[in-house]
Amino acid sequence: MSLINRVYVENVGAHVGEEVELRGWLYNKRSSGKIRFLLMRDGTGIVQGVMVKGSVPDEVFERFDALTQESAFGLKGKVRKEDRAPGGYELEVSDVVIYSIAHEYPIAPKEHGVEFLADRRHLWLRSSRQHAIMRVRHRIIKAIRDFFDERGFTLLDSPILTPAACEGTTTLFETEYFDLGKAYLTQSGQLYAEAGAMAFGKVYCFGPTFRAEKSKTRRHLSEFWMVEPEVAFADLNDDMDLAEEFLEYIVQSVLRDRERELKVLERNTTFLQNVKCPLPRITYDEAVEILKRKGVAFEWGNDFGGTDETIISEQFDRPVMVHRYPAQVKAFYMKRDPENPNLALAVDVLAPEGYGEIIGGSQREDDLDTLIRRIQEHQLPQEAFEWYLDLRRYGTVPHAGFGLGIERTVAWICGLDHVRETIPFPRMIYRLTP
Repeated sequence: MSLINRVYVENVGAHVGEEVELRGWLYNKRSSGKIRFLLMRDGTGIVQGVMVKGSVPDEVFERFDALTQESAFGLKGKVRKEDRAPGGYELEVSDVVIYSIAHEYPIAPKEHGVEFLADRRHLWLRSSRQHAIMRVRHRIIKAIRDFFDERGFTLLDSPILTPAACEGTTTLFETEYFDLGKAYLTQSGQLYAEAGAMAFGKVYCFGPTFRAEKSKTRRHLSEFWMVEPEVAFADLNDDMDLAEEFLEYIVQSVLRDRERELKVLERNTTFLQNVKCPLPRITYDEAVEILKRKGVAFEWGNDFGGTDETIISEQFDRPVMVHRYPAQVKAFYMKRDPENPNLALAVDVLAPEGYGEIIGGSQREDDLDTLIRRIQEHQLPQEAFEWYLDLRRYGTVPHAGFGLGIERTVAWICGLDHVRETIPFPRMIYRLTP
């Protein structure tokens, strides 16, 4: 086959009436009398190729019989508009080239158990549903980078191996690090982003993070991705302004550019269309009052559980920002509210429809002596944080930031039941393969 006019499925509509070449894998096939239909997927979409007996050489027509599901092949032919075909176009096939014949494919067009599919995640990714999810994930990540890049943020990559915990030591993966003792897989890049903010003014880090949390809920992974902006000379209100603008940008980008994928997922987009600034803001105390009115026996001072977050978010038609939490349930680096030292200047953004926290942020403690006391109160090794304390010794300023979990955001926007479908190869307490 010639390489002339080789195109991808998503672009065939621009070549109506032209001879083109496509390469991909067999999604499905069927026949009707003297007509053969080949459904090809190439990673950008699915297109139907049509062969009519007598209009192509016999040896080309017979290649239809050899092709099995997921066989790799090429098609050559003329593009024509056909509203009944997947994507609205089809190919009048003139030639078929076979690159490989697939063995019997283990994932049949029927219901399979979760573990069966998870064991074959490397193949499961080829399905139309998983394909749609990954395309939405890709668009979310692009929106994230575009948002910060357009606003003058500098990307600052934080290390994955760290000498100390960011948010306590109970959920760390640890390893021996040559002759220097123990190292830990990062829980967050935030502390390093703070150093970046003092150097560049406004930065973001974006990468994998790890929690050795023995949780089996539908919201938890052992390895997940976070984006964490940090801004110098910012307070909690600035942080919340940035977070709501950020969420609106992400969601509206997906609604605009991934309509086809959301339809594949049968996603009701009503709540997503409501994600526009300003988002409602309530205090922790007001959130507790909501729980009490709903008959929940919640004790002030506790952190919200998944069920609590769901009940709170059900009162709103878009994400809700809950701020000023009890300091005792928040991390050591969060600044206290000057009007009530028992409260931290923290904010969590709760997604609607039961998806829970998707953003957690705060104004950071910028006073050196206070931060030292917090490290001691949390029984953390001060020597491991001396570099972090230097940020308060040399030009300290008010600053704030937040973290957004990619997988929870993908689950919410796609309307998924479990975060295991939001990342190509999920890592959970009971899964390390494939």
